[in-house]
Amino acid sequence: MRRRAAGRADGRTGLGVASCTSSRAAGRTAVLGAVLTVLTGVVGPPAAQAAPGEPDHSTAATEATRPVRVVVQRLEPRTVVPGAPVQLGLTLVNDGTTTYRDLSVRLQRGDVLRTRAGLDAELDSADSGGAAAAAPWQDVDGELAPGESRSVEYTTTAEVLQLTEDGVYPVLVNVNGVPTDGAEERVGELATQLVSRVTPPADPPRRTAVAWLWPIADRPHRDPTGAFLDDQLAAAVAEGGRLDRALDVLDRLPRVPGETRPTVPVTLAVDPALLEELAVMAAGPYRVGDADGTGTADAADLLERLRAAAVTSVIALPYADVDADALVAAGQTEVLTRSLPGTPEGTARQPGVPGATEATTGSAGAAIVRDVLGVEPRTDVAWPAEGAVRPDTLAALRTGGARTVVLAQEQLTAGDRAVGAAGGSAVPASSLPTAVGPMTALVADQRLTDLVTGATAESDRGRLTEQSFLAELGTLATQTADAPSTLLVVPPRRVDPDPVTVAAMMTDTVEQPWLTAVPVADLAGAGTDADATTPGPAGDLAPEAGSGAPLSADDLAVIAATARVRDDFSAAVSEPASVLAGYDAAIARAASAGWRGDPVEFAAGAARLRDSIDALRRQVTLVAPVDGTYSLASRDAPLVLTVRNDLPFPIDVELELITRENVQLTTEDIGVTTLEPESRRLLEVPARVEQSGGFAVTARLTTPGGELLGEEVQMQVKSTAYGPITLGLTIGAAGLLGLLFLRRGVLFVLARRRGETTGNSSPAGGAGVPPTRSPV
Repeated sequence: MRRRAAGRADGRTGLGVASCTSSRAAGRTAVLGAVLTVLTGVVGPPAAQAAPGEPDHSTAATEATRPVRVVVQRLEPRTVVPGAPVQLGLTLVNDGTTTYRDLSVRLQRGDVLRTRAGLDAELDSADSGGAAAAAPWQDVDGELAPGESRSVEYTTTAEVLQLTEDGVYPVLVNVNGVPTDGAEERVGELATQLVSRVTPPADPPRRTAVAWLWPIADRPHRDPTGAFLDDQLAAAVAEGGRLDRALDVLDRLPRVPGETRPTVPVTLAVDPALLEELAVMAAGPYRVGDADGTGTADAADLLERLRAAAVTSVIALPYADVDADALVAAGQTEVLTRSLPGTPEGTARQPGVPGATEATTGSAGAAIVRDVLGVEPRTDVAWPAEGAVRPDTLAALRTGGARTVVLAQEQLTAGDRAVGAAGGSAVPASSLPTAVGPMTALVADQRLTDLVTGATAESDRGRLTEQSFLAELGTLATQTADAPSTLLVVPPRRVDPDPVTVAAMMTDTVEQPWLTAVPVADLAGAGTDADATTPGPAGDLAPEAGSGAPLSADDLAVIAATARVRDDFSAAVSEPASVLAGYDAAIARAASAGWRGDPVEFAAGAARLRDSIDALRRQVTLVAPVDGTYSLASRDAPLVLTVRNDLPFPIDVELELITRENVQLTTEDIGVTTLEPESRRLLEVPARVEQSGGFAVTARLTTPGGELLGEEVQMQVKSTAYGPITLGLTIGAAGLLGLLFLRRGVLFVLARRRGETTGNSSPAGGAGVPPTRSPV
């Protein structure tokens, strides 16, 4: 089951503290105060009690419905040690409709928590009870009218709050006030936690370790040709944009003295396709439709900052961060493989990127990172979208070069155990068998991930979110007294952080004496066996593991059809890895996990990809005759056809001629022909006609694999040559004509002879003319 979201994890539940309404009311006696002190252990004035008929609201919902909102601007220290003052900078905001006077504030705590499970139970609890200890009330001057706010500085000590044990103490900021018409009541509250460290650190200190995987990714912004579809990336890299804030987190980290390297070894997860887009923008000018793009300066600045941040460690994501599970589910494992950065088969990259070099070794994805950032990335770590993966996808990733996979806690049968939520030490690295060999699974802590995800610029709980982060680590540190623990924090791809809050979280992991930060590389392989064939401590993939195919099946089918055309072309060109790299990149962009949740744009991208592949096929075609007719002058004259290749690379083609079965025209197969780039060529097809006349012929140009190139051409072939039948008929007719002439000649001779006998033959041989009668 998925862990609770950040709204619950950052301490919005109450402490189970009874409502306080009349702590300073007249008529309260010293005897009552002493008795309550003995019964409850409260130092100072007793907790106020709920007014008659007022329900006790100590849950997160209650905090949100109180009329006075409590905002924590400052909470010091991050870790409370004996003798330390506890200081709060508060802002009280009246979101109600009533004016409040006689406001007072105090801090009170619940029982110490020593395990992550205990903290989870406390955060989920809706029970109410008494405070274990409380600091004195502090009056707030003046009235608080609707819409007004008031700043308050509150200070107490660890001794007053009786923070006497290692662990995490839930605390409540309790605000009382008197409405215009009514009695004193609780008008505001806010829950958080204090981390207490009483026991002196060991020598050497045993610290809880935290590893950070920080994404630098975005959805694709280019069409299949590489042209920008929009200028939204310019907004993301501009000051205050999402990617600018993601880099601002890293910019704010403290540096190693005398170096530019940050003290927190954050590992970056970078999409090569995004780096290409940024490089094109930074080189400027770039076009978006008919206009110039606006992000050149900001993209150049962000790339410089990214290069500075990449000095620790970089993991290359698949090109365009393709949706691995969706592709494998659609039977398109080859598309996934061509996008992977850890295999020579990973060819996807967009031609024409400024400063790009050809990938001589490894894959295109790794080469892009080297070209743009100047660092050698790790290509053996896979991080599928949402940390979810199917078993067959996992096998495909391993075949493609991955040896470590980053997974969400819920994706493994013992994921809770891996992060210490079930007790014991947190060990995020675990062996995971696959169908093609073992992998190392790194389990991302869901609670910490949710906290970082919720730390946005729009939230007013930044300092409290940081404190909840420390509380999670504090309970883990307390429960693992015998062995160190390590946790992995992995925000979502398109994290939109509040730089101040998240940078403070990261900094805490190197500045708090009981914490330390480690690179993700230190986790890979830890606690695993390279020859393992059984699951490690985190268990196996959960039965429901994987995200299935969240992208539309119909649009995935369009991508699959396009990929089949690409595969057919690979057999028709001499260097498909380089020649078709741009089409591999286009297919990857269309199948990006960035389209999850946006079916309209996903469908539009699939349609653009289909049109692009259709345009590719149309660039190699037959040239039809002007009048649609070819003439053959002799019985064995060749049929001469013109073909055109408008592609910038050579391609192998085959010509196919189709006639009706009863047509006496036969042609020979001329085999495979190589067309040079951007050229025209005449193809002579040996032909033989068996009769003269006109014949309907269909001509098709295809790849050697049978994929149609261009359009079929319908034409007429006319022949004036005599074929055997025609020649036979002609000879026969001539013979018959000769016989007719012979017969006429014979008749003429016979008639002449008869004329000589009678003496009355006509000159023309007119037999049968009666003789002339002589006069009497």
